Amino acid sequence: MSDNSEETKETLEENVSFETAMEKLENIVEKLEEGEVPLEKAITMYQEGMNLSNTCHEKLRRVEEQMDRVVEEDGEIKPLLSEEDES
Repeated sequence: MSDNSEETKETLEENVSFETAMEKLENIVEKLEEGEVPLEKAITMYQEGMNLSNTCHEKLRRVEEQMDRVVEEDGEIKPLLSEEDES
């Protein structure tokens, strides 16, 4: 795969919403579970599913990072503390 196509793939993955990626992934899983897909197509679908899975995981990781921080009134970013951390 060339560098240009890799950049295009990354851009497309960033632009797809989490919900869209999950829906596509669920459709792939359903088709693969049916067992009616030819081997070559199944491999391609599996690879696409893994890419979608990675995209979803990365999006969740980013959201988790955002949720771990809270912006105070003066604009300072402060880590969010759980009740257990405060004791």
